[in-house]
Amino acid sequence: MVLSLAVIGVLVGAIYFFIPHDDSATAEKNAVQTVDTRVEIITARRAAPYPVAAPENLPKTWRTTSVTYKASNDGKGGAWHLGLLDPEQQYAAVEQSDAPAKQFVQDVTLGATKVAGQQAVGGKKWDRYQGDTYKALVNEEPGVTTVVTGTAPYGRLAELAGALVAKKG
Repeated sequence: MVLSLAVIGVLVGAIYFFIPHDDSATAEKNAVQTVDTRVEIITARRAAPYPVAAPENLPKTWRTTSVTYKASNDGKGGAWHLGLLDPEQQYAAVEQSDAPAKQFVQDVTLGATKVAGQQAVGGKKWDRYQGDTYKALVNEEPGVTTVVTGTAPYGRLAELAGALVAKKG
């Protein structure tokens, strides 16, 4: 039995030694792939019944990691999502929909609740939300709710919200 364990230990050591692995911070940063959003933004702006918000002139230290637009069958409730990593590798996302605001905000913030105070961003007042997982800034306008949410601090969420430009395609 001891001989079998020794053989297995040598095998495990050889596998560890010969299989490449990188535990550095660079490897962690590169593990999440950056996506190109140009086509998806144009497509969403054409399909959505509301002006779709996407960041413009955001520093290159922000990386886009996911992008989707899901239309609803009835022309209402279409949802826009743009996921990013901020310069400190914290998650932030732009979420938009013309669905009922209360349920939409609950869904995309993972149950965050409204807290006291508002965040001024670009001449608009955004409501603050705080949850166990995500913080969020929420802007409700007629026909569309925009949520900037994630694990990033409120300052980074405000930076992202300030870079948003809503356009209809």
